[in-house]
Amino acid sequence: MSPKLISFIVKKYLRFDSSQPFISITALLAFFGVGLGVFVLIVAMAIMNGFDKEFEKKLFTMNYPITIYSKHGYQISGDFAAQLAGMFPEYKFSPFIRASAIAKRDDSMDGVVVFGIDTESEKAINSVVSDAMGSSKLGDFEALVGKRLMEDFSLLKGDKITIIFADGEPQGLGITPLMKRFSVNKSFSSGLLAYDKGYIYVNAKDLAAALGRSENLYDGIHVYTKEPLVDIKKIAAKLPTDDYALVGWWQQNGNFFAALALEKKALFVVLMLIIVVASLNIISSLLMTVMSRRKEIALLLSLGADQNEIKSIFFRLGAIIGGSGIIVGSFLGFAALGLLANFDIISLPADVYGTTKLPLELSIVDLAFILVGSIAVVFVSSYYPAKKASEVDPLSVLRNE
Repeated sequence: MSPKLISFIVKKYLRFDSSQPFISITALLAFFGVGLGVFVLIVAMAIMNGFDKEFEKKLFTMNYPITIYSKHGYQISGDFAAQLAGMFPEYKFSPFIRASAIAKRDDSMDGVVVFGIDTESEKAINSVVSDAMGSSKLGDFEALVGKRLMEDFSLLKGDKITIIFADGEPQGLGITPLMKRFSVNKSFSSGLLAYDKGYIYVNAKDLAAALGRSENLYDGIHVYTKEPLVDIKKIAAKLPTDDYALVGWWQQNGNFFAALALEKKALFVVLMLIIVVASLNIISSLLMTVMSRRKEIALLLSLGADQNEIKSIFFRLGAIIGGSGIIVGSFLGFAALGLLANFDIISLPADVYGTTKLPLELSIVDLAFILVGSIAVVFVSSYYPAKKASEVDPLSVLRNE
């Protein structure tokens, strides 16, 4: 059988058959089902990836790529931080003092974490602090607070808050908590509620004075690097393991991202079921076509067509129905992503997500999984009916019909 004849038969079977419209309707349902499944998968995976990257970016900034801690308390000197900067000029370092405290203003109280920083060093590694401070620096006993904390405490520019530190000062028969008042002139917005409500930045020398510590000693050093997974090993190789510990931002948020990864896999499997269900229509449509064309198949076999050619006809039918659905679904998916990226069709609450624009990012790996998975489902669905068509016995069919 010539390729032209095979193509002619395929085109003939693809036409709408008014005598048996249900076959064509089933084929159309399969086409739309596969297209819808691919479309939904592309949009859903892009949104999932977009939110993952958005959260990762914010956590990367607020938790810092790498943090160096001393295993012997606050014994990291500013000179050691300068030494590290000389050893690794490609990285950026910001020494810090960290203290747990309670922020209080009038009747409002909330637990906070207070960071004592050098403003310029912190601005170099933390874009949130840099955006909030601009070209200015923290003044004496001035605090940079989160936007949500500022709203909760009804703070205005120039107002003061009292910070009650967990460290206490022994007096007489008891311990008096350490307290210090700081003025508030600026606020930051990280896009994550926990940080906007619970982080406060002050000058390291002011926090050291409030806690009664030496001015040039720190709790740790925040490190900025674009490749923290690789660079943490390089830094660790230069530091004595008995004195220092290194923690990466991913180690502090491992459970969160593991949950996101599991959710993404589950969503992919559930949405792939749309394509699997649509493929059942491909099987139904082709099997009905085989049953209605048994006489024609028998004639083709009796005229010299072999089983592989009959199988090729019906396999090509299924591939065209499913493949065209994949192509149309992909086109609609990319068109939808273009619309969502360029027009504010969906607006998000900025106080929850930190942005009003829907984050979208479709990775090449996810797109490959979607297309390969869809093509595999379509091919498997087309193979069984094609195999059944090739097994038609021309003698028994022609004898009975």
